[in-house]
Amino acid sequence: MMLLMAAAMDYRQSVRPDVLEELMARLAHGDRDALAELYERTRTAVYGLALSYLKSGTDADDVTQDTFVRAWEHAPSYRPQGTPLAWLLAIARNLSLMRLREQGKVTELAQDDRDAAFGSDRSILTAEDRVLLRGALERLGEQERRIVLLHAATGLKFREVAQLLDLPLSTVLSKYHRAIPKLRAFLSEEGIT
Repeated sequence: MMLLMAAAMDYRQSVRPDVLEELMARLAHGDRDALAELYERTRTAVYGLALSYLKSGTDADDVTQDTFVRAWEHAPSYRPQGTPLAWLLAIARNLSLMRLREQGKVTELAQDDRDAAFGSDRSILTAEDRVLLRGALERLGEQERRIVLLHAATGLKFREVAQLLDLPLSTVLSKYHRAIPKLRAFLSEEGIT
C-alpha cells in the first residue's frame, strides 16, 4: 500500500487541479508550451487509462496522442466543471471505447505495456517496487484496478471516477473498498506491512 501511496503522492503534485486549470486557460489561448506542459504532467494517467481499455501499447499511444490533439482543438470550449485531468481522461476513455468498437476485439496486455503504465520514466518507484505493485494490482479485477488507479494514483474523487467510468457512485465505492483488502493481503503475503 505504501508503494502505491508514495507513487500517488509524487504524481498528484504534478496534476494539481490549480496548476492544470492554469494550463487549460493558456491552452485555450493557443499556447503551445501549455500543451507541452499539460502533456508532460498528465500523459501517464491518459496512457494508463487508454492501456487499461485497449490492452495494446501501440493503440494506447495512439489514443494518448489523439487525446491531446482533441484537447488542443477543444480547449477554448473547456468549462471547469470538474478537474482538467477528469476532462482529459473522459476524452481518452471515449477515444478508447471508439477504438474498441472499431476493432471489435480484446487482447491480453503485454508485459512491456504493463511496465509503461507505471510511468517508469519519471517514477519514484524502483524496478522492484513496480514489479511488486504490478503483482498486487494484478490480483484485482479489471474494473477494481481501474478504480484504484484512477482514485489513488491520479487523485480523482470517487464521484469523478464514477462519472468517468459511467458507474454508480455506490459501485465505485464498494469496488474500491473491496480492492484495498486484496492489495493489503497480497503485500502481507510478500512480507510488506
